[in-house]
Amino acid sequence: MNYRMIKNVLGWILWFEAIFMLVPSVTAMVYGEWRELLFFFATMAICALLGLLCRLGKPRDTVLYAREGFVIVSLSWIVLSLFGALPLFLSGWIPNYIDALFETVSGFTTTGSSILASVEELPRSILMWRSFTHWVGGMGVLVFIMAFVPLSGGQNMHIMRAESPGPDVSKLVPRVRTTALILYAIYLGMTFIMFILLLLGDMTAFEALNTSFATAGTGGFGFCNDSMASFSPYVQIVVTVFMLLFSVNFTCYYMLFLGRVKEVLNTELRAFAIIVAGAVTVVTLNIVSMYQNVGDALRHAAFSVATVISTTGFATENFDLWPELSRTVLVLLMFVGACAGSTGGGIKISRIQILIRGAFNSIGDLIHPRRVKKVMLDKRPVDRTVVQATNVYMVWYLLIFVASVILISFDDHDLVTNFTAVAATLNNVGPGLGKVGPTGNFAFFSIPSKLVLIFDMLAGRLELFPMLVLFAPSTWKR
Repeated sequence: MNYRMIKNVLGWILWFEAIFMLVPSVTAMVYGEWRELLFFFATMAICALLGLLCRLGKPRDTVLYAREGFVIVSLSWIVLSLFGALPLFLSGWIPNYIDALFETVSGFTTTGSSILASVEELPRSILMWRSFTHWVGGMGVLVFIMAFVPLSGGQNMHIMRAESPGPDVSKLVPRVRTTALILYAIYLGMTFIMFILLLLGDMTAFEALNTSFATAGTGGFGFCNDSMASFSPYVQIVVTVFMLLFSVNFTCYYMLFLGRVKEVLNTELRAFAIIVAGAVTVVTLNIVSMYQNVGDALRHAAFSVATVISTTGFATENFDLWPELSRTVLVLLMFVGACAGSTGGGIKISRIQILIRGAFNSIGDLIHPRRVKKVMLDKRPVDRTVVQATNVYMVWYLLIFVASVILISFDDHDLVTNFTAVAATLNNVGPGLGKVGPTGNFAFFSIPSKLVLIFDMLAGRLELFPMLVLFAPSTWKR
């Protein structure tokens, strides 16, 4: 285990966290929130000092292997959250540190689950920090750092694989650093376009920036207690479209830029479009009698389907009051999630495709034991290691899900609340049903249950394995 290199990267994480806090600090100065500015500056100073200590002593060996990659990613996100919670806690807006940590982890993992009953009371700098954590965590903080800093002498792919969502990760170009730059250029460009469109919808610059950050990261932290319900149909439609756009594999946008349209319209994207269209149709038909016209029903159905499958977590309606069929569809979409290589959470479309095709192949193998048939996606065989990793992922996913539901059930809340609370956090969705529905929050859970849900949010964002590796004794052997 290359401990010095791990310490070195954590130093970079702390330095970049101090830089990230310039965004809420500038917001505090613009709106005259001097008390909050003091706590952001104090946290920045702590991060800068500890980052300097971690960076003392240049490591002789800068090579990282898969084991170090997993550890660096998991520890980086933990450290990022631990210090990111300090302004919320020190300022007194969230007086319990575990609650502040829950809110911050929910932000960085782009989950959007909250312990706050009312967000409209918060200072604008705190609201900006909450939304900005979504944007930072959406594409991945280490991917962001790799775009500017060569972390490990050319061995960055292990870090990118550990942090990026999906069953398999490939480079867009030969150099990992260039790949990171391309991804963030696309990410920033899409965020800027959404920001401009929201300004055209009569949003203020502050509202448009917050909404753009939260949508780009598919996080869903809002600045109004009713989320997006009070905004115009135009704004809701813009947010719906961009929630879906940020749910698409960013490789598709790069291929579109290169003019390789056939590679853009891949199996995963087509399946995603079919699922969204089918779910919107079913929900619209199921709720149309609750609205004055089909247009309103379609708009709310499309928004709710987009917010759940993209795992964003915004809301225009309390879908917990909808008929059982619509609620069931939305809960199932929580598990499906977005495309691999997007900012969305969930199991991912491509992983589900691999599982389904592998299941059908296994039935054929029973009938024809001697045949050799590989799992195919886009007319290309899926590597056996990817298929195996997908199967292992699902086993661990189910184990963590079941264990989490059992552990938080000691709080004695109803099954719907417990089940969807775990589904919402492990899949990085945000709201669930019951007490954690669109109009509820997670404040009523006990401290141990919140720690379980914090782990679920981190595990869900990091695709389980980086967090699980921390608990393996062999990980820490030299």
